Amino acid sequence: MTALKVTVPASSANLGPGFDALGLALALHDVVEVQVTDAGLKVEVFDAGAGGVEDVPTDDTHLVVRALRRACEHLGVTPPGLHLRCFNKIPHARGLGSSAAAVVSGIAAGYALAERPLDGDAVQLAAEFEGHADNAAASLLGGFVLAWCEKGRFHGERLTPHPSIRPVVAVPSVKSSTEATRGLLPEKVPHADAAFAAGRAALAVHALTRDPSLLLPATEDRLHQDYRAPAYPATGRLVHDLRAAGVAATVSGAGPTVLALTVDGIIPASVDVAGFEVIELPVDQTGVQVTGR
Repeated sequence: MTALKVTVPASSANLGPGFDALGLALALHDVVEVQVTDAGLKVEVFDAGAGGVEDVPTDDTHLVVRALRRACEHLGVTPPGLHLRCFNKIPHARGLGSSAAAVVSGIAAGYALAERPLDGDAVQLAAEFEGHADNAAASLLGGFVLAWCEKGRFHGERLTPHPSIRPVVAVPSVKSSTEATRGLLPEKVPHADAAFAAGRAALAVHALTRDPSLLLPATEDRLHQDYRAPAYPATGRLVHDLRAAGVAATVSGAGPTVLALTVDGIIPASVDVAGFEVIELPVDQTGVQVTGR
């Protein structure tokens, strides 16, 4: 393929207690059009709803370009030149996996140019960019994913989420940095909190795939959200208020977006969502898609 279109979903990671291990693909998509040219590199970036694309590089440092070239290197292909048109819809620095989506789109494009189907190495290549595979595996595989690292190699396993689950996100205008908020986490946590997280993460897998009535207790966290709360107090308040109203709400990834796992797509009217844009986003069941154009 010398001309192709890549469509990649957003994602929400952690889902409460599943720190760096659980992810969910969401039906909000970036699109990247790739054209092989005779020589050189041209990158165009368009705002399709993400906002802030004026800060996105249009040279070799662009994340899609870096990931595409990494995949091509791995697969032994060398396009003479590339023209990329990136239509960004996933908000940047909001905890919806925008960087992972960019990486996944580049990896998928590289595989398509090499005329190879995506395989287990694709998860590894994508996860190398961020050091964990939760967002990347969700954008690659779609649905609900379990991610882990074994002897330096990243893996992702796709599960089918329960059909009644209707995710809703509340996206603030402020941005956050995964690197900065990860710096707020302690090096050690109490044994009781670690045991609590293990039990709730296991329960989350069951609740997300078999019994959504258990989502509220299954999404309770003691590993990361409270430690990161000072970075985005409005996010912490909204998570608290939603959970008090019986909604299984979590911080999406590193924040500041809030993810609510509902079965009706509704945020209770009693909960103040001022300062947030509330959007129902169905689960993306397919993951990254590549077509010719």
